[in-house]
Amino acid sequence: MITASADKKSPLVSIIIPTFNRKERIETAIVSVLNQTYKNFELIIVDDGSRDETGKVIKQYGNHLLYFFQTNQGVSAARNLGIEKSKGSYICFLDSDDEWLENKLETQVNLIRANPQIKICFTDEIWIRNGVRVNPKKIHRKYSGWIYQKCLPLCIISPSSVMIHREVFEQVGRFDPQMNVCEDYDLWLRISHHYPITFIPQQLIIKRGGHQDQLSRKYWGMDQYRVRALEKMLQNYTLSPADKKATLNMLYRKCEILVNGFNKRGKKQKAEYYTSLKKKCD
Repeated sequence: MITASADKKSPLVSIIIPTFNRKERIETAIVSVLNQTYKNFELIIVDDGSRDETGKVIKQYGNHLLYFFQTNQGVSAARNLGIEKSKGSYICFLDSDDEWLENKLETQVNLIRANPQIKICFTDEIWIRNGVRVNPKKIHRKYSGWIYQKCLPLCIISPSSVMIHREVFEQVGRFDPQMNVCEDYDLWLRISHHYPITFIPQQLIIKRGGHQDQLSRKYWGMDQYRVRALEKMLQNYTLSPADKKATLNMLYRKCEILVNGFNKRGKKQKAEYYTSLKKKCD
């Protein structure tokens, strides 16, 4: 349902903000988009069934954005609806608890105009946890190029930092609605298998964490979803020998972690399942 419209006929960039019960946070995200130095964009907000006053906060921005409401289906479905409704050649995402620095879009647009072969780029980020700035660890290091193997251990690309050409989604598909979490990890594996990815070593987004409604706090054993994504890569794609070996090795390691975790929690059936899956990696 459209309840507001953006006055943009041919935007270069479509920005999609999925949100759910974020009345206290959504305004900061919206303002950070509207304050961008680059202006040829449309802003699409998909409300995934909020039951608080999130919609009321969004609607006060009137024709500065497009607002869609759907029954609660998860962040993947919300982002996918935004992609479906978008018009831009390039698509960006912004989580509703994050924000952009004002030159984020301008920096990325300048890069792709100078290098039109680039189909996806992402930026560095500032991390705020419980109101305190923290430094990423070595495992969160960012890379450029054909980075499929670098994407296997964990998600090193923030959805809030990317700019992606529309043709990428036509090639690899959209977010998987069956992935309750790690849906971005799943997508980055598919994209990095098909495309080189360019990293911009500038901190152009602010990622805020530590609050109770983060999906990463809601689900224990997120490696279950990473295992599912790894299995999909092995089953559905023709990987190079090196990439296949790296994927199998990572699948083994993730299964080992899950086996240990489920055994500690007394969940023997789950532990047995991942034990049998681990054996298939040999």
